Amino acid sequence: MNAHRPLLVALSDLPGTGKTTLARALAARLGAVFLRIDSIETALARSALRIRPAEDAGYVVAYALAEDNLRGGLPVVADGVNPIALTRDAFAEIARRTGVPLVVIETVCTDAGEHERRIEARRPDLEGQRLPSWEDVLAREWEPLACERLVVDTGTLSEEEALARALAYVRSVAAA
Repeated sequence: MNAHRPLLVALSDLPGTGKTTLARALAARLGAVFLRIDSIETALARSALRIRPAEDAGYVVAYALAEDNLRGGLPVVADGVNPIALTRDAFAEIARRTGVPLVVIETVCTDAGEHERRIEARRPDLEGQRLPSWEDVLAREWEPLACERLVVDTGTLSEEEALARALAYVRSVAAA
């Protein structure tokens, strides 16, 4: 696969499931632009406007950046919770408008104890970043995905195994 063939990879699921780890690795291997919703939202909160919560604004900025980069011929990996159909549909619409394949990857951690441990052990990696508690994750609005996708269980796979599965899936969708 051409490392710079434009395609849009959208990762989804709850915090602490390994999205960012997988998204970073995918972007590096694909030579893709890495768009992290957490980075955008945290920057908006630090801005002079102090936009908080920045969920809507963060996603809107990510959509614009994704479309700009896809139109520029670059692949994009978008890392965000994408908790509702509205956010997922927006990425699908961008792929449609730009004529690129959409690859949807859902990260899950089926080991609830491990998932809770990850949430409680996380430390901010962005200046001013606010991380959710386990209670926040459990209470978060979440609509199940209803699209074709790869589900990667980071509770049972190593980072290398998760990346290998994701790359194989990206290549299969891109080749279709």
